[in-house]
Amino acid sequence: MNQTYLWIGFNLFVLLLLVLDLGVFHRKAKVISVKEALAWTCVWVVMAFLFNIFVYYHFGEVKAFEFFTGYLIEKSLSVDNIFVIILIFSYFNVPAEYQHKVLFWGILGALIMRVCFILAGVELIHKFHWLIYIFGSFLIFTGIRFLVQNETKFDPEKNPVVKLVRKVFRVTPSFEKDKFFIKRDNVLWATPLFLVVVLIEATDLIFAVDSIPAILAISDDSFIVYTSNVFAILGLRSLYFALAGIDKYFMYLKYGLAAILIFVGTKMVISDYYKIPVEISLAFIVLTLSLTVLASVVMKRRQNVSK
Repeated sequence: MNQTYLWIGFNLFVLLLLVLDLGVFHRKAKVISVKEALAWTCVWVVMAFLFNIFVYYHFGEVKAFEFFTGYLIEKSLSVDNIFVIILIFSYFNVPAEYQHKVLFWGILGALIMRVCFILAGVELIHKFHWLIYIFGSFLIFTGIRFLVQNETKFDPEKNPVVKLVRKVFRVTPSFEKDKFFIKRDNVLWATPLFLVVVLIEATDLIFAVDSIPAILAISDDSFIVYTSNVFAILGLRSLYFALAGIDKYFMYLKYGLAAILIFVGTKMVISDYYKIPVEISLAFIVLTLSLTVLASVVMKRRQNVSK
């Protein structure tokens, strides 16, 4: 199948999903229940699996493994991103009924940024192969940083992006329903909701710096890398509402993510001498995530029993 038609067809499909999501299913601002969030999470996961079947029959077993492994890496790293979004929403006291709209626009911007990052990253590795060592070393460094860094107090007001927005726009002291901008006396004002969207975009940009090189360690096929990224990001909104109340059960997640980043970084660095099969990469990621989540659940139960 012609690659151009694949890219056009897939992006039209994604656009249709986004239009249906915000324009039909979530047209009115409302609070998303955990039950509804879990249902939508299942929908997005099933759609990713169906697409993986399409990849298997049209591109073969290896590409299917690459897609699923890339999807799993992006999904696991996005969980860490979700916890940062929880902190952002809590800091700004964003009403629950507005959160879905904020996440929609934040993720739409993330999709645009990701395609630019992915196409640039794949092209750079193809032209300058030695960059694979830079990307790999960066992932190893990031994984080690995850292990040794202490929890830092979150203060969005010190974020340079937020400071820049406040310099460019006048910001209203409170929310104006679900609006991002309003006009007062012919002057354009931004609302705190716009600040939240910008901050989420900036946060995703930082996470993309980690996740894109990680997926490039699995595949150098731009279509596989892009589609696995997109499916993981599309399910981010529903996953947020599903996880928002149970983040305490992921206390050891950062150690699992650190191990995954160090593993894929090492995979990139040694790729010219030994290629770790994608099946082994997938097995390592699944096992690592399972162990960290299980350890978190067990520890939380022990803490509850001891109280």
